[in-house]
Amino acid sequence: MSTHAFLSPSASHRWLVCPPSAKLCAKATDQSSEYAKQGTDAHSLCAYLIEKALGRDVSDPTENLDYYDQEMQQCAEGYADFVIEEYGKTRQSCGDAEVMVEQKVDFSRWVKGGTGTADCIILSDGTAEVIDFKYGLGIMVSADSEEHGGNPQLMCYCLGVLEMFDGIYDIDTLKMVIYQPRRENVSIYTMSKTELLRWAEDILAPTALLAAEGKGEFKAGTHCQFCRAKATCRKRAEYNLELAKYDFEMPDELEDYEIDDILMKVDQLTAWASDVKEYALNQALLGVDYSHFKVVEGRSNRKYTSEEDVAQAVTDAGYDPYEKKLLGITAMAALLGKKKFEELLGGMVYKPPGKPTLVSKSDRRLALKNTAQTDFKE
Repeated sequence: MSTHAFLSPSASHRWLVCPPSAKLCAKATDQSSEYAKQGTDAHSLCAYLIEKALGRDVSDPTENLDYYDQEMQQCAEGYADFVIEEYGKTRQSCGDAEVMVEQKVDFSRWVKGGTGTADCIILSDGTAEVIDFKYGLGIMVSADSEEHGGNPQLMCYCLGVLEMFDGIYDIDTLKMVIYQPRRENVSIYTMSKTELLRWAEDILAPTALLAAEGKGEFKAGTHCQFCRAKATCRKRAEYNLELAKYDFEMPDELEDYEIDDILMKVDQLTAWASDVKEYALNQALLGVDYSHFKVVEGRSNRKYTSEEDVAQAVTDAGYDPYEKKLLGITAMAALLGKKKFEELLGGMVYKPPGKPTLVSKSDRRLALKNTAQTDFKE
């Protein structure tokens, strides 16, 4: 079995923790989600805008993008501006700096068949910067990690950069950047070449060998979210069913430490249960007969057969079929343009405090003080 099919940089955060999951995922059918397709379109637009800003001859892909909208345009423009700004700063100290977009890199010295495509690479004397665009909204992505120092996907890309360009630019520092506009997240992590190569030899290479052979230990955790085997993995089931040791009495009858323990697992437990239900539905639709369950038609809402025809009929009857409301901030900024928006409405926009949310202490946001919590309640 070819290892490049499943030992990908984008999945490295999972197979580095749970090596045998790689072979399980390779056997599963790859069903590209709407979110993944949306991300692919966003990346195409990003690449075009950067190349265009650099004065290169490129074709506008917009008319061929199925998920294109103003939000995607704004996010891609912000990313392109960020890249060009980073490039400009680099050129101040290195006139020979170079930008590469959607650059394929090869790190197969450590991972057999290991290749990937870096969204953007900025090369200069001594430093290589790898910038990764994340269009996803659901999960905040960081350029660093507790286990590896840096983000393993970007670290794999950086290894490929060293293989291709270290002899030209004498790279000693790797700068890794996550640009995630829909979460207002720009995360940066810097690592020395020595640190990266040590990680590659001590962690990446031996773990990749285990993963390629389907060996090592299964381990469940947050990394399971995008695993193709997440619904049927026995280790994940065991991990989540540990919560069943509680009798689920009323919360005020549980000790604080027990509630803390439950909170540590409840999000993953909920996600696992949802994954199993979705998997079972798909299997049932394919003909699998579950003893206690059946497939029925869900609830639906009424819809117009043609909005245009409805509007015309209501207009002809002497009524106004449309409601009017103020454009939202994103749509208004798109209508006016960034400069005009700030000029006209900059002083009329504010960001109210968000609703208090209980999250893990590993979350980067500052904890609310007691006074702030009281204010929210009031």
